[in-house]
Amino acid sequence: MSVFDHPEFDHHEALHFFDEPKCGLRAVIAVHSTALGPGAGGCRRWTYASDRDAITDVLRLSRGMTYKNAVAGLPFGGGKAVILATDAAPKSQALFRALGRAVDSLGGRYVTAEDVGINVDDMRIVREVTPYVSGLPKTDNSAGGDPSPWTADGVYLGMRAAAKARLGKGTLEGLRIAVQGVGSVGLHLCKLLRDAGATVIVADVNRENLRRATQLDGVRHVSPRDILFADVDILAPCALGNILNSESIPRIRAKVVAGAANNQLSTERDGERLAQHGILYAPDYVINAGGIISVAREFLGQSSEEEVRREIDHIPERLSDIFREAEASGRPTNKIADELARRIVAEAGGKA
Repeated sequence: MSVFDHPEFDHHEALHFFDEPKCGLRAVIAVHSTALGPGAGGCRRWTYASDRDAITDVLRLSRGMTYKNAVAGLPFGGGKAVILATDAAPKSQALFRALGRAVDSLGGRYVTAEDVGINVDDMRIVREVTPYVSGLPKTDNSAGGDPSPWTADGVYLGMRAAAKARLGKGTLEGLRIAVQGVGSVGLHLCKLLRDAGATVIVADVNRENLRRATQLDGVRHVSPRDILFADVDILAPCALGNILNSESIPRIRAKVVAGAANNQLSTERDGERLAQHGILYAPDYVINAGGIISVAREFLGQSSEEEVRREIDHIPERLSDIFREAEASGRPTNKIADELARRIVAEAGGKA
């Protein structure tokens, strides 16, 4: 099957494949749109069941970055990279230098940063080879560094907006919240939720992540099989996507879904399914934009942490507008967010 016939192909501008056998790099970089600026989005290192799964992931993720950057008001388009991880090709400096060469070969059409399986130190190696990288260690009060805490901050603020819209509650105090995935973002989110007085339950397939999360006072864990269907007020997916579908949605007991994971919906139709079950969905690329805001401002330069904070403070406002329109029109929140993003891209002269 041609990539042009792939169900997730959406007028992507480019799809690049890279193979460096000496260091074990096998990677795919997708550029969805550069209408608003260079395609920006993190690099994910993951073990895929097949090459087709990797292509599906990078196509979906890069389109999501176009929408995320557009709605966040950033001068960037959408792009994403995935590294196909194998036991035979562990992380190494050679691997990330090869990634840097791959990014550099695109001449600035794609700007990378860290995502699942990648950290700040990895990006520092990439930066030795190419200037088209962000999410680097910071040394002063300028924007930069690990974007995970900023993502968590935005999700926390967006969750409060969702709780007000669906539950009529202005704070998260006393609410029961399930966090699926307690890696860098999920752990930061748990700390914020605990400090806000929420009751937090977590799940993660990574034992070390789970250990760190359950060391927080009052945080308890359940099986990864049960976390989506826990008896809670809010469900926060903070692991991988593709979890909200025709099978899982009828079993969800939460009244709000608001989390950091990308591509939480398996299909566009699943946003409507959530609404039909009385569940308010915070579109993922709207609520989880805190990280890319930090990464973007770091790359552009001349931005402080305070300025990044002010931009992230707009996340709940955007969500509240989407929630109000959904309530007034009877349409699902994901469709309203998608239409907004496509309109912004189209007005910039891009394909929506």
